[in-house]
Amino acid sequence: NMSSLTPVETRYFEELLGMGSGYVLDFSDRTYGEFFRRHNVDIHGFMYLTFGTSKAKKLRAFWRLAPDKQAGTVLSELLDHYEAICEVNGEPKDSVLLKKARAATRRLTGHSTEVGFSRSGRELLDQEFILPSIQKLPLEPQVGQIVEARLNEVRVALGAGAYLSVVLLCGSVLESVLLGAAQQNHARFSRAKAAPKSRYGSAKRLHEWSLGQLIDVSYEVGILNLYISKFSDPLRGFRRYLHPYQQLASGFTPDELTARVCFQVLKAALASVAQAC
Repeated sequence: NMSSLTPVETRYFEELLGMGSGYVLDFSDRTYGEFFRRHNVDIHGFMYLTFGTSKAKKLRAFWRLAPDKQAGTVLSELLDHYEAICEVNGEPKDSVLLKKARAATRRLTGHSTEVGFSRSGRELLDQEFILPSIQKLPLEPQVGQIVEARLNEVRVALGAGAYLSVVLLCGSVLESVLLGAAQQNHARFSRAKAAPKSRYGSAKRLHEWSLGQLIDVSYEVGILNLYISKFSDPLRGFRRYLHPYQQLASGFTPDELTARVCFQVLKAALASVAQAC
């Protein structure tokens, strides 16, 4: 039940909470422990020492281990502390980063506004994206045949109202194509700031990257644009929905709009990859 917080989203919290120094806002060890105890978390316990003993490193371990709802609730309250400190000290808030961080906490807690998503989603649906030839994608021929078959299945699933199947198929295709792009541009992907790191500080092997990490790095190196990255949330966690218990825990039940947006994101992403690679 690890949180689905993305590397890009973690940067917002790193900056707002002043974590570069090893601290988190103005918390002492005592007040930090008290804060987390209210959320039934022993932040000074052994399980949060994965990265080290500083408050910032414990928070990184926490948001990696916690389920989405708990991570979102805790981070939302930490943002409240950030705003309160700014107001008390008469310091300006970073309103741009704060808005993005708040959006991340709403996503984690499942409180994203349906109306806002629907409006943005329908704007995306109004655009025309033409799927590129499979031969133009960074895929081995045998994999390309499977991807082509899955794209045909997406259309069938959409027509049949099998919306979860659409999300799973789109996620698997996007992951395959971005992995192919990463393999063709290995050095660029591995040097990216958003590249997931091993315990030794080097980039993880590409087959260990999640789809969310592939999306974030593809955006960073210019293979995907921000618009595609923005609407990719339902796809990022597609593997978590494979098991019924994991789907139950996430509360994810895609509707027609979500499924159609996922297919549009996939088509836009494939067109972008074909052009960049």
